Amino acid sequence: MGDAVSEAVLIQKDSDPKASQEEMGLVKKNLALSSEKIDTSVQEPRDNPKSEGISFCVFQDESQLKVLMSLIDKELSEPYSIYTYRYFVYNWPDLCFFALDGDRYVGVIVCKLEATREGLLQGYIAMLAVDVEYRKRGIGKALSEMAIEAMAMKDAAMIVLETELSNKPALALYQSLGFIRERRFLRYYMNGVDAFHLKLMLHDHGALSLNED
Repeated sequence: MGDAVSEAVLIQKDSDPKASQEEMGLVKKNLALSSEKIDTSVQEPRDNPKSEGISFCVFQDESQLKVLMSLIDKELSEPYSIYTYRYFVYNWPDLCFFALDGDRYVGVIVCKLEATREGLLQGYIAMLAVDVEYRKRGIGKALSEMAIEAMAMKDAAMIVLETELSNKPALALYQSLGFIRERRFLRYYMNGVDAFHLKLMLHDHGALSLNED
C-alpha cells in the first residue's frame, strides 16, 4: 500500500497577515510554554522493516518551521501562508511529528485537538506529507499512527480529516487505519475537486480502533 501524501486541509483561517509583533510574541510565548510539557522522546511506531533507519521527533522550535513548509508546499493543492502553519504548530506543537533519515527531514504530520459542541475532544489531521523519494516505505502510516496514538492519549473521542476524492493512496491509508467515509463535500478545494470527510472513532475515549495489518 502506498503512503498518503500531502493531505493538507485548512479548517480555520489563521491570523491576519498584518498581525502585530505583540500578537506574534504571545504566540511564541505559547509555544515556549507548550514545549515545556512535550516529551521529545517520541515512541517509535510499530515494527515496519521498510521504514528501518527512520527516526521521529515532535516539533520543537521555529527553526523547524521552514522544513515543515518545504515538505508540505511541494504537494499542496492549495497555497498556505506562514500564519496557517504557525496556527497549528504553536498551538499544538506536540501533535506535529517529523520523520527523519539521519539529519534529513523526509515526512511530517500536523494535527490539532479541540472540543466539539457536545463537549467531546475531536482530533483533526490537517497535513500529511512524505518526500517523494521516501514513499512506499510505510512512513506516512507510521506518522499517522503516532499522531492518532498521541491524540488518543489526550482523550480524543474521534479523529477527522478531509482528503481529495482522487487521492487514492491517502484514502487507502486512512481506510487501513480504520477511518470511514462520513460524507462528501462538493468542490471543496480551490481547484474544484471534491473531498471526502473521514472519521475514526476511538472507543472509550482513548482506546485505539486501529486495524492491525
